[in-house]
Amino acid sequence: METTLIFVTQFVLSTLVFALIAGWVWRPQLAKKGFAEVMFLLTLPHAFRHLGLVFLVPEVVAPGMPPSFALEAGLGDFASGLLAIIVLFATRYRWAVMVPLLWVFNLVGVADLFNALGQADVLPYFRSAWYIPTFVVPLLLVTHFMMIKRLVLAARHRVADTV
Repeated sequence: METTLIFVTQFVLSTLVFALIAGWVWRPQLAKKGFAEVMFLLTLPHAFRHLGLVFLVPEVVAPGMPPSFALEAGLGDFASGLLAIIVLFATRYRWAVMVPLLWVFNLVGVADLFNALGQADVLPYFRSAWYIPTFVVPLLLVTHFMMIKRLVLAARHRVADTV
């Protein structure tokens, strides 16, 4: 099988499985919890996005990994991970800026993931970092989707309450 086909297959299947888990397991459990607690729980996996710095380690990726990708992916994940940690505090302690921080975190996080996924030419250089885009990224995308959906619904309810 060709590398790109294997990557796409693994990425799609991981995304499908995480979406099924989200719908069958997480959504029913999270429906019993308040907004801040749900956001806290969905943010937890993102607090480990510092792992994306592995793209900057020459011994992990293949020689020839485009430095622009390594820098963008590594630092984008690192920044998203730091934002996730801030959001964990904001949701845990119900900071007044919790909702704006959630929006910033989700927009930055999704932009980082889409930027990395849009650079398919780097697939042959992943080596042992292959697990990040084929396993971790699908989890992050599904949890981002779940958070953004809740943010939109909460905003609609706030608008409806003011009308």
